[in-house]
Amino acid sequence: MQTEHKKIGIWTSTSLVVGNMIGAGVFLMPSALASFGSISLIGWLFSALGAIVIAKVFANLSKLIPSSDGGPYAFTKAGLGDFAGFLVGWGYLISVWTTNAAIAVSLVSALSTFFPILAQNSSIALATGLACLWLLTWVNMMGVYASGRVILMTTILKIVPLVLVAIGGLLFIDLQNLLPFNMSGTSSWQAITATTTLTFFAFLGIECATIPSSSIDDPGQNISKATMRGVWIAAAVYIFSTAAIMGMIPASQLQNSITPFADAAEKIYGNGAKYWVSAGAAIAAFGALNGFVLVQGQMPYAMAKDKLFPAFFAKQNRKGVPANGVIVSSIIITLLMFMNNSKNLAGQFKLLILLSTFFTLLPYLLTTVSYLIVRAKQAATYTKTKTLTAIVISIMAFSFSMWMLIGSGQEIVYWGFIMLMMGVPFYVYMVYKK
Repeated sequence: MQTEHKKIGIWTSTSLVVGNMIGAGVFLMPSALASFGSISLIGWLFSALGAIVIAKVFANLSKLIPSSDGGPYAFTKAGLGDFAGFLVGWGYLISVWTTNAAIAVSLVSALSTFFPILAQNSSIALATGLACLWLLTWVNMMGVYASGRVILMTTILKIVPLVLVAIGGLLFIDLQNLLPFNMSGTSSWQAITATTTLTFFAFLGIECATIPSSSIDDPGQNISKATMRGVWIAAAVYIFSTAAIMGMIPASQLQNSITPFADAAEKIYGNGAKYWVSAGAAIAAFGALNGFVLVQGQMPYAMAKDKLFPAFFAKQNRKGVPANGVIVSSIIITLLMFMNNSKNLAGQFKLLILLSTFFTLLPYLLTTVSYLIVRAKQAATYTKTKTLTAIVISIMAFSFSMWMLIGSGQEIVYWGFIMLMMGVPFYVYMVYKK
């Protein structure tokens, strides 16, 4: 049984949240924001605030419903029923598969700094990405504790270069580089909305500590703490490092940079610094991939235990790992990576990546609704002040999630809805089998 195996503690749980949020993509974020101007820092603040209130919802639910494997699936199911829970779990699986395929590709891209052949030969690049994926699949077969050690180490190593740039950059800031404040050519509100939507993608993964709930020591306390600490750490690293880089490098130069953190590190610490920043980007991708490989088996495991997914996925190996879910997911990710390697299918792959955002935002939206329902069922045990606080947090989290969903675009919402509905016949079949 799962309880017989060594569980992960507060710091490893925190590193799971931080590590899954901070991937290689954040190393390019300052360049993506440069065309907007320093108003993008307001976007970072808005997205951080949104992430914090959503994290608070997940943190509170982890106390109300402890040891609930599947996180957003279990929370949605508790408040809105089996069907809504199934849709969240189904969509989240699609998100994890596409996210992991994208992370594996970004890992290879980061490694190309040290091994240029990876940028020149697509077959070698694909083989390298697949090797990393299946190496981490094997690591996760060794148990959550073993995977957690890797997550903790890689999280520390990926944060170090970001923090060094943020701190060192304070000595090189030129306030003139932060002007003009709004370079977007649109209104301030439009610019803030656009940059909030863009930067919030860096916070996806808020929920990760809630998914392997039964594998975490004292989940009722540690998941809540890990979720909140993880978001605060990520927010601080994101905002301060971006502010430092924008203050160091003129916007005209920054928006054309493909290695903004490396450029900043080189200016602060000398020529060799770009290599350890590139190493940090590779470690960031490797750590995030490991974290999501851990998650990819836990979601079908939780659904299978509730008989909403085939019993095949409820089986654990001797280390307490839902191995079937991990392996099947890695096979699907492998197919997606082959898809990306084909010029004819690359466009479809990009669409799937965008859809992964939709399938992550939807659980945030429905979880906030479920939170109110779960709290309402236990209203008698809370004071009016605590109840009012819960309502305010839920409204804020719901409104922000809806704002981000709208910001993702009509096409993404359209195709996301269709892919969700494709799971309905499967749900009907599983209910019929019960």
